[in-house]
Amino acid sequence: MVAQVVAPDLRSLALVLLASSLGALLSRLSRRIVLPTVVVEIVLGILIGPAVLGIAEVDPYLQYLSTLGLGMLFFFVGLEVVEHRVPNASLARGTRGWALSAAVGLAVGVALQLLGLDARWWVLGIALTTTSLGALAPILRDAGVLPTPLGVAVLGSGVAGEFWPIVVISVFLTGTYGAVEEILLLVGFGLVVFLAATAALRARPPGVVRVLQETVHTTGQTAVRLAIFVLAALALLARDVGFDFVLGALAAGLVVGLALDTPEAEPVRMRLEGIGFGFLIPVYFVTTGMNFDLDSLLSARGLGLAALFLVLLLGVRGLSAVLWLRELGPRHALGLALFAATALPLIVAIVDVADDHGAIAEDVGASLVGAGMISVLTFPLLGLRAAGRGARDAGSPAPIRGAPSTEL
Repeated sequence: MVAQVVAPDLRSLALVLLASSLGALLSRLSRRIVLPTVVVEIVLGILIGPAVLGIAEVDPYLQYLSTLGLGMLFFFVGLEVVEHRVPNASLARGTRGWALSAAVGLAVGVALQLLGLDARWWVLGIALTTTSLGALAPILRDAGVLPTPLGVAVLGSGVAGEFWPIVVISVFLTGTYGAVEEILLLVGFGLVVFLAATAALRARPPGVVRVLQETVHTTGQTAVRLAIFVLAALALLARDVGFDFVLGALAAGLVVGLALDTPEAEPVRMRLEGIGFGFLIPVYFVTTGMNFDLDSLLSARGLGLAALFLVLLLGVRGLSAVLWLRELGPRHALGLALFAATALPLIVAIVDVADDHGAIAEDVGASLVGAGMISVLTFPLLGLRAAGRGARDAGSPAPIRGAPSTEL
């Protein structure tokens, strides 16, 4: 008996692509009010999905594209870690600040689970420690903050708030082995990534380099194809050893970022951004909106939980700013706390992955995502106001490369 093949829902695909296009347009339509693109995409997904108009639905084909978009999202997180060239001292302090936030966040997660919240403590704890550097960078760049000591602090905190949550949650999601085996596997996986990164930096035969350069502006696009292969290979390796595939996607971003860390490779990165931010990542966020539990969020309990999570985001993630208090002063440290607590894309991804593993209830996840949406809409503006105009002139410009213009 031959299984019946279900045809793809082309109408839903067309509507999702329309929503992703409108998301980019509407987020920049007003010069006075610039909305985070990811928020607009999720809202448009809610609008066309079953919760409101019901004119589009997520079929297996669209879900597969969404999964590819999730992988590309973490791939670009890895690229950003390399691209920002954050000073080592700032990265170290950002990591210590994240560890402080993680300790408090995990304690909060344990307390909430004991109080009866239907979510695993580690999901709640790690989600409260994320930072959306992709959404922050364009706002702070336009405000002239990035090349200042406050900007360097934001980059250090932001890189830590994007990198470490994925590493840690991947360990928690690995339920196949014991704790010691999981740590050993993580070390082994890290060694594979290190060797791949070393090869990307050193193993550049002239013939291969010539082919890569000659096909940058042709249909060959060899460098782009190799980058996508590295993404697929490390995602497969991560899954096969028991981790979630997003850890492999993050590692692939680190490896490819090191390989592309030259001015000549900028066209390759632009083409990768075209695939990711022009197609797959918007599809992921629009379909996230289509699957969003709007009724749970708008209930009295849902709104209460969203308000609680918003306060916890500021309290848990913003706590890391105390490590910068002496250097930045109270006003800029408060601004850093608000910037560090700006979190949506990784919250969406963590909730999505945790939901697949049965680690969070749908209504709790909706409230957590709702809090993340409010944070990206309000915290950056409040942070700029808290830091004041002096944020632009605070100290000498830091020796960092310019921030990317892509906004998640």
